[in-house]
Amino acid sequence: MTATHTPVAFPSRSLARQTGIRIDPDPSRVVARLFVPGLEDVGPQGSRAGSVIDRILRLEESLIEPTLADIDERFGGRHRDLSGMFETNAEKVITVIDPAITLSPARRRLLGAYFTHEYSIEGASLSNPSIVLHPEGGSGSDARFIMSVRGIGEGHKSSIGFRTGTVSGSGDVVLDEPSPFAQTAVSTPGRHYRSVYHAKLDLLGDDFEYVHQLLAMLPAEFDEVELSEAIAALSADHSTHRPSPAMVNHAINLSHWSYQVEFPEETDISERVLWPQAPPEYHGMEDARFVRFVDEEGTVTYYATYTAFDRGNISLQLLQTTDFRRFASSPMAGAAAVGKGLALFPRKVQGRYMALTRADRETNGVASSEDIRHWASFESLQVPQEHWEVLQLGNCGSPIETEHGWLVLTHGVGPMRTYALGALLLDLDRPHRVLARSIEPILFPDQMHRDGYVPNVVYSCGGLAHGDHLVLPFGIADQRISIATFSITGLIDAMQETAP
Repeated sequence: MTATHTPVAFPSRSLARQTGIRIDPDPSRVVARLFVPGLEDVGPQGSRAGSVIDRILRLEESLIEPTLADIDERFGGRHRDLSGMFETNAEKVITVIDPAITLSPARRRLLGAYFTHEYSIEGASLSNPSIVLHPEGGSGSDARFIMSVRGIGEGHKSSIGFRTGTVSGSGDVVLDEPSPFAQTAVSTPGRHYRSVYHAKLDLLGDDFEYVHQLLAMLPAEFDEVELSEAIAALSADHSTHRPSPAMVNHAINLSHWSYQVEFPEETDISERVLWPQAPPEYHGMEDARFVRFVDEEGTVTYYATYTAFDRGNISLQLLQTTDFRRFASSPMAGAAAVGKGLALFPRKVQGRYMALTRADRETNGVASSEDIRHWASFESLQVPQEHWEVLQLGNCGSPIETEHGWLVLTHGVGPMRTYALGALLLDLDRPHRVLARSIEPILFPDQMHRDGYVPNVVYSCGGLAHGDHLVLPFGIADQRISIATFSITGLIDAMQETAP
């Protein structure tokens, strides 16, 4: 690391090695979703299912099989199990049909087809990737990885998808061809956490005594049944003031923020699409920052913090998986878990969970927690001061542990709302202490990386270290994705040391 700095226009750009990889949004990557006429995201609301079903029932029998054959020919090759989706969607709407009416299997399938539509998960853009070591690891000097991507489709709704690939010992990156199919999964109720409930209900202004009584009846982690039983017991206890209906509604509504999804074992990782399921993420799951977390016993869990968007508000959710087939999502809470950009450290530090945060919307900070979901406070790490970061700062994913310290990738926003990437080096044992920082951007939206959905933006949600190689996937103009690599040693050497 250099101890002095002589201003030169963006000298650090030469540190990046462009791989030439470019991943463009593919509008043919579609998922089949339930479609109820009249309940589209925009326009007048009110289901038209009944009248549509009546018209389907009046179709001549001679039309049923030819219509199904035409649908199979046009759409069958775009989905792994289109017929199964038709059956599932028919089951959801068939309850409005007179039980005395018997549908032939073919008409039932056609009914499901009318209540199904394709959604292009990358129809608008593909952006903001993060990358982690694959659970399979790799072989020899090669490492397998999983890269998360943010797909944006019709109505600017965001979902989380995946790609896989390999990085060699020499730092060469190869991406696997993704599956031609894509699919979502049906959610089931998730687990709930007392510390999050306490913080969320306090924030809503619910009576502290009622909240305390309710949560005292529950374990640190609980499910829907335990919550319902606790609410019923508290409501029936006439020896104390019973909880207000508002508090009960808040507690029940908050339970809908947690869920689980599981994909069929035969699906490839690149087929699996995490689709908005909970109320706070109704309009999108944005900018997932995945991290491979190793606990004190050596157990590996993959976490991702992401921004949930309901069209008017944003909040933070935590994803958890061990195999990228089964996922659990639940809310996060606390003063440090607001806004966007919480990024977990890959292990505990001094016995506590640690995270980067930008809770004040413009500076980089660090927070600690006892339970990974409730982040009560944070300490400032870095304030905007360089010309390319005057508007605001943020992180670009979880810190990467090196022998020199925690390598933190950052982003800064400058004139013309230009996003550029930088870096910090934090003390391994005292992450609130900055050892060094990049004075100029390490990646900048030049002529090749400036045009797209949101111009003048390069952005990443996390990199991967493999030996001395830093593999950094990054979004370009919120439109497409590329990958650069860096020498970790070279990157740290180019930083300027900070005063003790």
